[in-house]
Amino acid sequence: MFTKKLLEYQSGEEMDTIVLLKQVDVRVAKNGKQFLAIVFEDSSGEISGKYWDASNEDVNLYQAGEIVEVNGRRETYQNNPQIRIYSLRPVMKEEGYEVSQFVRQAPVSSDSLLDKMSYYQNEIAHPVWSKLVNYLVDKYHKRFFEYPAAKTNHHAFAGGLAFHTVSMLDLAHHMLDIYEGINKELLYSGIILHDLAKTIELSGPISTDYTLEGNLIGHIALIDEEVVKAAQTLEIDEETESFLLLRHLVLSHHGLKEYGSPVRPQILEAEVLHRIDEFDASMNMMTESLKQISPGEFTGRIFALENRKLYKPYYRK
Repeated sequence: MFTKKLLEYQSGEEMDTIVLLKQVDVRVAKNGKQFLAIVFEDSSGEISGKYWDASNEDVNLYQAGEIVEVNGRRETYQNNPQIRIYSLRPVMKEEGYEVSQFVRQAPVSSDSLLDKMSYYQNEIAHPVWSKLVNYLVDKYHKRFFEYPAAKTNHHAFAGGLAFHTVSMLDLAHHMLDIYEGINKELLYSGIILHDLAKTIELSGPISTDYTLEGNLIGHIALIDEEVVKAAQTLEIDEETESFLLLRHLVLSHHGLKEYGSPVRPQILEAEVLHRIDEFDASMNMMTESLKQISPGEFTGRIFALENRKLYKPYYRK
């Protein structure tokens, strides 16, 4: 019955499909009535919509992580796709749907990501960096290959954290042939660890939210703490230059203090890590946004890309 997915509907088309409630926020309209600001998700992507005049029963019924049938029309508002909701209906368990069917996945298999991660880990021979990387990847292995890299912005899908990390490693691999003086093992180590604490900062791949630790501390401080604790467990001297360099990479990877890094990059490897992290995140946000529009159209303003609008040329058809 339900043959189309969210992003397969065109603007102006009537829609009736089964989706996951990825995010639900209760808000109050100008008329004083409450409504639900919803982000719908399925394996094709996500679209937002507003469920007006929501009753208290609706608020309790439509929670993030629930599967629903949405009936409405796809529209465009300020260049952003949205659903004009006609009706919502909770999907019962006996209907046979599983949450996992509606969660977006990384575009490559977890086996492929695991193989690549193993390759890059084996490229790290330095005794300090190798021990720390292998120890922490093993500690968070399951979550590392399941979690998204962010709640909403970049690589916000199941497996996104590992996909983002491997993409960065691939970029770094090619940059080593272009720029002299970069220590491959240190750079690979920093890339593998830089976002590993997203497995602590975020709640998981379904209806992703920030944990208490994520809200109060953040992944940069959390990964630095994990690196220090690992060094103590492995009896690694915390005063050696090699250990301090690795800490510097994870602490500086956001580049600027106003973006969360307590220190700016001060060595080649830290600068490369910061730049390719930013580049890979931007490319993912841009490509995901462009998927939602047709050639000749602009996207809405993307806050995480300095409020820029993106244009999709016809040559992409």
